Amino acid sequence: MMENTTDEQRTCGKGLAERSVLPETLGRLIAALAEVLEVHTKALDLTDGYSKAEHAAYSRLVEEHRRIAAELAATAKRMAGHRNLPMGRHDPQAMSHPRAYEAFETFVEIEEELMAALQNSLVQDRQMLSEMGAAQDA
Repeated sequence: MMENTTDEQRTCGKGLAERSVLPETLGRLIAALAEVLEVHTKALDLTDGYSKAEHAAYSRLVEEHRRIAAELAATAKRMAGHRNLPMGRHDPQAMSHPRAYEAFETFVEIEEELMAALQNSLVQDRQMLSEMGAAQDA
């Protein structure tokens, strides 16, 4: 028996679509980091051994970050595409099981960690951006 879904009813499909912003945004952030790393490699003097090693490390990281960003973008698109997924029956006991609570609790804790890490990083990155802007103006 299929349950009735209306635009107002919260469904798992709508929840997936709403959550798709997380992998989508993370994917764009990772892609932007890949671009920063790639641009950085252009400043390296490849006649220097340390610079060669740095270039090799950064080049590999650029490839990995771009692959991760593409996977996150594809996952976000799939999640968003499930917006109209019909709501199936759920076992209330399974939904209220301690494992379900713990899994979501862990997710929320990691969201908080990510928020704190981004806030800390943002302070440093804004300072560096300001310094880069000042160097351009000089």
